[in-house]
Amino acid sequence: MPQYVLGQFTWFVADALNMLLNLYFWIIVIAAVLSWVSPDPRNPIVRFLYAVTEPVLYQIRRRLPFVYAGGIDFSPLVVILAILFAQRVVVQSLYRLAFQITHEAALWTLTA
Repeated sequence: MPQYVLGQFTWFVADALNMLLNLYFWIIVIAAVLSWVSPDPRNPIVRFLYAVTEPVLYQIRRRLPFVYAGGIDFSPLVVILAILFAQRVVVQSLYRLAFQITHEAALWTLTA
């Protein structure tokens, strides 16, 4: 029984991480598209998007100076690629681990 609970908890963590990464992906996309039209900086939505994305984008720009080339900021693209990588590697590994734990628990109950 504890293995089954651990498997379900791992599945929950994978789902939650996947949803958070997906949400942040769309926040980055919206902020990048919004930056093309120069919105009102006093708008609360614009301030929220800036507050959520700028700390991450600033760190990318600081550590990878080549992402700002020719007047174009490619740091959102780097973050999007990192999110996609995390979804493919980390989240899928967590799903696989949860599946293995759950099925091992099921095998234990069948043999016991």
